[in-house]
Amino acid sequence: MKAILKFIKDWTLPLAIITGAIFHDFFDMLAPITPYLIFCMLMLTFCKLSPRKVRLSALHLWLIAIQLVGCLAVYFSLYKYNRILAEGAMICVLAPTATSAAVITGMLGGSVASITTYTLVGNLMVAAAAPIIFSFIGTHSDLVFMDSFLQICLKVGPLLILPLLAAWGMQKFTPKIHKKLLSFHGLSFYLWALALMVVMGRTICYLINQENPDITTEILIAVASLVICCVQFFVGRRIGRKYKKAIAGGQGLMQKNTILAIWMAQVFLNPVASIGPASYILWQNSINSWQLWKRRKKVENAILSHPSLDSVEAH
Repeated sequence: MKAILKFIKDWTLPLAIITGAIFHDFFDMLAPITPYLIFCMLMLTFCKLSPRKVRLSALHLWLIAIQLVGCLAVYFSLYKYNRILAEGAMICVLAPTATSAAVITGMLGGSVASITTYTLVGNLMVAAAAPIIFSFIGTHSDLVFMDSFLQICLKVGPLLILPLLAAWGMQKFTPKIHKKLLSFHGLSFYLWALALMVVMGRTICYLINQENPDITTEILIAVASLVICCVQFFVGRRIGRKYKKAIAGGQGLMQKNTILAIWMAQVFLNPVASIGPASYILWQNSINSWQLWKRRKKVENAILSHPSLDSVEAH
C-alpha cells in the first residue's frame, strides 16, 4: 500500500493531467469550484507565514517590476501579430508565484523565507494589477473602465486577498484552529492535484468543442510559454545572484501558480489563451525536475568524495 501511495505522489503531475484529459466532461462540470480550491490552497500557504517574518527586499521589488513590465511588453509586442497568442504569453508572465515554490526552493537549498514573502507580495500585486490590465485587454474591455474594473476586482480581489486575511486572522484570534490546519501537511498537495484535474478538464473540453480551431496559434502559444518559462528562470537567477538568493530569484519569477493563471485566462481572456499556462505546467516542472536531479547528483558525489559528509549546501 505504501508503495502505491508513493508512486501516486511521485507521479501526481502526469496522473492529474491524464485523468483530467480522459474524464474532461466530468471535471468540466466541477469548474465552478476552482476559485474555492485556489482560496484554500493560498490560505494553507499563508497559515505558515507569520506577519513578523515578512521582509520585503530589493530582490522582491525587482521581481515585481519584471512581472508588471514584462507582461505588458510581451502582450504589446505580440498583439498586432496575434491577439490570442499575446494573451496566452502575457498571462504566463503576470501569474503570481506558485504556493509550492517554497517547497522546491527549500529542496534546492534556497531561501524559503524570501520565496514565501514573495509569494505573498506577488499575489497582492496581481490582485491590484490584474483588474486594471484585464479591463483594457480582456473580455470586459468593451465596458466602461470603472464597470469592468469593479467586476474583475470582485472576482480577483477576494480570491487573492481574503486567504491572507483569513490565515492571519486565525493566527491571532483562533490559534487552535490555525494549529490544526498546519497539522494537515498533505492537504494543500491534494487540493492542488484536484484543481489541476479540473482546469485541465475545462481546457480540454473547450479545445474539443471549438468550432474553428486554429492549431497554428495553439502551437505558438505552447512554444511561447516555453520561451517565457526559460527566460524568467534565467533572469530571476541572474537578479537573485546579486542578492545572494539565486535559487529564490529563479523560482520566484519562474514557478507560477498555473491553476490560477488558467482560471484567469478562461474567465477574463480568450479561453484558448489558457493553453499558455497549461503548457507552462510541463515546462516549469521539467526545469524543477532537472534542478532537483542536478542537486541530488551533487550531494551523492560529495558524499562519495567525503563519506563523513551527510549533506552539502548547493550554491
